[in-house]
Amino acid sequence: MCPKTQPRRRGLRIAVWSLATVLVVAAGLVGVVLWQNSYDMDEQRVSIRHGGHTLNGVLATPKDGREHHGLVVYVHGDGPIDATHDDGYRPMWEANAKAGYASLSWDKPGVAGAPGNWLDQSMDDRADEAAAAIAWARARPDIDGDRIGLWGASQAGWVLPKIAAKTPVRFVIAVSPAINWLQQGRYHLLAELRADGASSARTKAAIAKSDTTRRLLARHATFEEYVEATRGDTDGMTVDRWSFISKNYSADATQDLRALRGIPVLLTLAGHDINVDTADTEHVYRKVLDAGGALTVKRYPHATHSLLKQSIEQSGVKTTLTALFSPRSLFANGFLDDQRQFLKDPGQFLKDPGRGSNSMG
Repeated sequence: MCPKTQPRRRGLRIAVWSLATVLVVAAGLVGVVLWQNSYDMDEQRVSIRHGGHTLNGVLATPKDGREHHGLVVYVHGDGPIDATHDDGYRPMWEANAKAGYASLSWDKPGVAGAPGNWLDQSMDDRADEAAAAIAWARARPDIDGDRIGLWGASQAGWVLPKIAAKTPVRFVIAVSPAINWLQQGRYHLLAELRADGASSARTKAAIAKSDTTRRLLARHATFEEYVEATRGDTDGMTVDRWSFISKNYSADATQDLRALRGIPVLLTLAGHDINVDTADTEHVYRKVLDAGGALTVKRYPHATHSLLKQSIEQSGVKTTLTALFSPRSLFANGFLDDQRQFLKDPGQFLKDPGRGSNSMG
C-alpha cells in the first residue's frame, strides 16, 4: 500500500463528515425557519369588488372549528404595502386567531399586481375602500357582522375614524397614529435631524425648504413648480407623490375622531417614535374620546414607530435574522398579547385596572 493512501482516505473522510455536518446544520436551520414562519391559522386569497376594480386580499381565519368569527380589518400606513406587509402582519393575525378573530387585508392599488395606483387616493378614498371591504365581509356566512373592527397604523390614523363614520365597527386598534399631517411632518423632520446630529446650519436649511414646500402646497402648485422652487433638489419626490401629498396634506383627525366616541379604542404608542409626536396624539385622543370611557392607551417604552423592539430595528442584520428565526419576537414585549386580550373582550379590557387607560405598558 502506498504510504500516502491512508492520509488521503482520512482527509476524504474528514471532508465527507464536514460536508454532512454542514448539510445537517443547514437542514436544521431551514426547518427552524419554516417552523417559526408557520402560523396557527388558515389563509385564503380573496377578491373584493370596489369602484369598478378589484381589491386583492388575504383572509386569515382561526383553526378553532367554529363557523362564525369576528373580523379585524387592516388599514395600512403609508407606502406601497401588500396584503401581508411583507409577512409582517402574520404574527398579529395569529394573535387575532387565538382570540377567535379572522383578519382581512388587501394589496394597496398598484402593489403586487393590484390594479390602480395608491398614490391617486385621498384619505376619504381609502375609507370608502375599507367600507366596501367591510360590506363584502358582512355578506359572508363565516363572518359575524356584529363583531367587525379596525386595525390601522400610522397614516391610517386619518382613515380609521372616517371608516367608523361610514359603517358600524365594534372596536378600533390604532397603532402610532398621527393627528395633523403638517405637524406630523415637521415633527418627523426635526426628530430625524436630531437623530442624525445635524448642525444648526443644516437644520435651518431643512426647515426653510420645508416651509417652501408648505407654501407651494397652500397655493396648489404643480410638481414642476416644486422642482423649480427646490432647484431640482427634490429628495426623491415624484409627480405621483406630489399629487398624493397635495390631496392629503391638510388632513387632521381631531374632528373625525368624534366618530369613535363610545367605541372601544386601543391606542398603542411607542417610546422611540421619530415619525409621530405620541404626546400630541395621546392628548388629542384623550380630549376627544375619554369622556365616553372607551379609550385604552398602551405605551411601549422600548418600541419604535412600527412597534418593533428598538434594539432589533436599529440593526438591519438583527431585523433580518429575527424575522427568519423568531418573527413574533420582532414586536415590543406585550404588544401581541395586549391585542389578543383586547379582542377577547374590549369592554373588560377597559375595566381591567392593569390594562386600563392609564397603563404605561
